[in-house]
Amino acid sequence: MNDREYMKKALTLAENGCGLVSPNPMVGAVIVKNGRIIGEGWHHKYGELHAERNALASCIEPPEGAAMYVTLEPCCHYGKQPPCTDAIIKAGISRVVIGSYDPNPLVAGNGIKILREHGIEVTENVLRDECDRLNEVFMYYIKTKKPFVIMKYAMTMDGKIACFTGESKWITGDAALNHVQKGRHRYSAIMAGVGTVIADDPLLTCRLSGGKNPLRIICDTQLRTPLASSIVMSARDVPTVIATCCRDTEKQKLYEDMGCRILTVGARNGHIDLYELTEKLGKEEIDSILLEGGGTLNWSALEAGIVNKVQAYIAPKIFGGKNAKTPVEGAGIPSPGNAFLLKNSRIIKLGCDLLIESEVISDVHRHS
Repeated sequence: MNDREYMKKALTLAENGCGLVSPNPMVGAVIVKNGRIIGEGWHHKYGELHAERNALASCIEPPEGAAMYVTLEPCCHYGKQPPCTDAIIKAGISRVVIGSYDPNPLVAGNGIKILREHGIEVTENVLRDECDRLNEVFMYYIKTKKPFVIMKYAMTMDGKIACFTGESKWITGDAALNHVQKGRHRYSAIMAGVGTVIADDPLLTCRLSGGKNPLRIICDTQLRTPLASSIVMSARDVPTVIATCCRDTEKQKLYEDMGCRILTVGARNGHIDLYELTEKLGKEEIDSILLEGGGTLNWSALEAGIVNKVQAYIAPKIFGGKNAKTPVEGAGIPSPGNAFLLKNSRIIKLGCDLLIESEVISDVHRHS
């Protein structure tokens, strides 16, 4: 095996921490000596040992002189755990192969510098694109302190998210639906608008076996979420935030008594100021949001400049209907030159359906 193959193994290990380590990054580590893997590990859970220390603890023989493959630059500061650089140096590791740089200002190249100062050979940028993609949420959040927002929707090939009757279950097949559940497990929060709650009465929970429920955030400008909705009725079991512009404390108390948390934010264009909302959520260490809203909320999110990635699940079906709902509604843009632009698109086949993932080219002026 070569450096790339060992790093692929480390990436696979890192993914075991998906949904469990936020707001920390997912990290995997493999220790190789004389052409054999003698230890491996990953970051299991936020607050627990990092991947490097887990890998060292698993070694089946002394790691002196071995090489360590790690998907992210080892930390060199005290947080909930001591520096991994200390453990690597103490263990006698002779070479460290790194995938991504750690953008955390407390690390930011210092981990690599410390290792080299102690005579350890460091090889950088092995499978860097793959390692960066694994931790796109962490990379964004650590630099901006705002959640990474993924706008997700399922539509037909003619761009409809429901029939003209409003019926929408189900547009995509089982493989795509399962992929969505993995997203709910992976990301910290899920966001929907009150219109979706009223129309569909969703639970917005993760239905994977052993999966983690995301924090549920309902955008409800006038505070009209039905008290008998599944969201409110299950709020004592699943953490739920209702973001609103309504400052009627008596009305708010009705929801609080049911277990919901009310988060009051300002208004923008007659709706919740989503930019302000994400700033507040970021301060609470919410590092990622899966946006599962309807066309109105999706437009507002794009207009506010909070969307980082778009996930479009496309089913090989045609609904038709000039009044059938589409993924993004709102006022729309006046000309093609004003379009929201996407980049780095990739296509994933999920059963009969397709998923197109694209990054949003940010426009810092849209939210001003």
